[in-house]
Amino acid sequence: MQTFLKILRWSVGLLFIFSGLIKANDPLGLSYKMQEFFDVWGINFLSDYTLAFALVMNTLEIVAGIALLIQFPYKQTLWLLLALIVFFTFLTGYAFLSGKIKTCGCFGDCIPLTPKTSFIKDILLLISIIILLFNHKKNKANTHKAVGILVLIISIVGVGYGQNYVLNYLPLVDCLPYKTGNDIIEKMKKPAGAIADSISIQMEFEKEGKLVSFDANHFPENFDSTFIYKNRKEVIISKGNGIQAAIAEFGLNTMNGQDSTQALFATPTPYILVFAGKIEPNIPWENLLATLHQKYKLLYIVTADKQGLSGILSKESILIGDITMIKTAARVWPTIFVMNGATIMQKKSYLDYLQK
Repeated sequence: MQTFLKILRWSVGLLFIFSGLIKANDPLGLSYKMQEFFDVWGINFLSDYTLAFALVMNTLEIVAGIALLIQFPYKQTLWLLLALIVFFTFLTGYAFLSGKIKTCGCFGDCIPLTPKTSFIKDILLLISIIILLFNHKKNKANTHKAVGILVLIISIVGVGYGQNYVLNYLPLVDCLPYKTGNDIIEKMKKPAGAIADSISIQMEFEKEGKLVSFDANHFPENFDSTFIYKNRKEVIISKGNGIQAAIAEFGLNTMNGQDSTQALFATPTPYILVFAGKIEPNIPWENLLATLHQKYKLLYIVTADKQGLSGILSKESILIGDITMIKTAARVWPTIFVMNGATIMQKKSYLDYLQK
C-alpha cells in the first residue's frame, strides 16, 4: 500500500508541476483562454483580471506539486490540490458537455487536448487526490520544517521571476503557429484528412405572428412581402473531424482597407513586422524604430489600434490586422518579426532590441 501511495503521490505531484510549467511558459495564453470562458458565461467584467488569475493559478499548481513531492505541508497541500482539481474538473466538464469551448488550455498550446480527454484526465486526478487524502495518515513525511519552507519560498520566487520574464521577452518555448521558422502560408493550409463542419444558413422570418425558418434552397412557395425578416444563423448539419489549419486566418490591410497580405508575402527582400495589438504610449517607440530602421529598410507596424497611431508612428507604414490574430502571433506588444516572404526568420520582444 505504501508503494502504491508513493507512486500515486509522485504521479499527481509531477503532473501538476508539468501542467503549471507549461502554462507558466505562456501565462497570457491562459488568460486568453479564461476570457473565452468568461465570454461564454457572460461575465466579461472579469476579463480585466484574467492575467492576474492566470499568474496565481500557475504558481499554485507548481508550488502545490512541489509541496506534494517533499510532503510539506502534506495534508494542507492535498486539500489545496483537491480544491484546484474540483475547479479544473468543472471547467473541463463544462467544455466537454456544452461543446462551447474547443480546448480547455490545460497544457497550454504546447499539448492541446480535447475537452473529453481533459475531462477524463481531471476525473482520474480527482480520484487520485481523494485516495491520497483518505490515506494521508499513512504517509511518513521526514522533510524538516525549515527546509520545506525554504523550498516553497524558492519555488514561489522562481515561478514569479519566470512568468515575469516570459511576459516581457516572449515564451521560452514557442508552441504557437507563428514561431520562428514557420511559413504562414503553409500553416494556413488545411491538413490532409481535415473535414469541415457542414453548415446551413437558416433565415428566420415572421409570418402572421408566427416565426418560420428555412434555408436559401427551401423558400416557401407563398413567400412574399408579408414575410418579415428577423434573423439568420448558422446551423451545423454534420460535424467535421475537428482537424483545422494551424492558422485559421491571416490578413493585413492598409489604412484604406486594401488587402495587402499576398503583396507583402511576395516582397523579394527581408522586412520587419512590428506587432502591437494596442499602441502603448509608454513604449520608447522612437528609440525602437530608429534601431530597427538601421537594420532593415522595409518596416511595417501591424496593429488593430487605429486611434493610437500618432506622433512618430503616423509616419510609418501601417497595416491593420485582426486583434485575435495579433494576440496569437505576439504575446508581447510590440513583438518584432523578421520576415522573408511568408517565413518567420526571427521573432523577438522589443526589449531585445532596446538593450543592444
